[in-house]
Amino acid sequence: MKQLQDKPAGKDDGLQRALVTPMQRRMFMRYAGATAAVTTLLFATTSCDDDDDTDLDPMAVDLGSGDVGVLNYAYALEQLEAAFYTEVVAKSLGMFSQAEQQIMQDLKGHEGIHRDFLKAALGTSSIPDLEVNFSAINFNDKNSILTTASTFEDLGVAAYNGAGRLLENAGFLTLAGKIVSVEARHAAVIRDMISNGTFSDSANNMGLDPAMMPADVLAAAAPFITTKISANNLPK
Repeated sequence: MKQLQDKPAGKDDGLQRALVTPMQRRMFMRYAGATAAVTTLLFATTSCDDDDDTDLDPMAVDLGSGDVGVLNYAYALEQLEAAFYTEVVAKSLGMFSQAEQQIMQDLKGHEGIHRDFLKAALGTSSIPDLEVNFSAINFNDKNSILTTASTFEDLGVAAYNGAGRLLENAGFLTLAGKIVSVEARHAAVIRDMISNGTFSDSANNMGLDPAMMPADVLAAAAPFITTKISANNLPK
């Protein structure tokens, strides 16, 4: 089991502008560590939500309700992905080609940015660091790593696609759209690393990626997350 560590959030009144304008990687990283002021907007957009805590496991981490809950849901998944690629880069780079090593390092960087950005945006409303369990993954086997990466990336895309309609604030929906487009690129490159030319195999016959609701996504991710998570208060 591994306890994830995140940087403390700072403050920056320009977050809302950042949500709707192009952002280079360094600038995105700057906002990732400096956007806790958005917490005020989060509370403003969810203050009318009822906090129905019925049927909660007292040992579970509650994602919350309204837009806060949806962003915490995304944050939980980004913690999982960031932790996975951190392990890959630390333990397994030697079995990849030079070009593939750069891909893995880029994926680690992207997922870390997503995780830190969401944590900063949520501020004091963010869920705690999650404990993950990667004991089922063989980090000495390239196929095991790529298969797991494909599972996580496809799951992430389906999760954002399913949760987008649950968001009420247009700025947060824009943010989710920016992240899911990157996650889809991750899924495509991992598929091609497994078998060249399969980058779009996840799309259905209408050219659309799948969408999954939070309960199904969390059930699929549960074997890799030791911390119990409750999504009972998320919007329906």
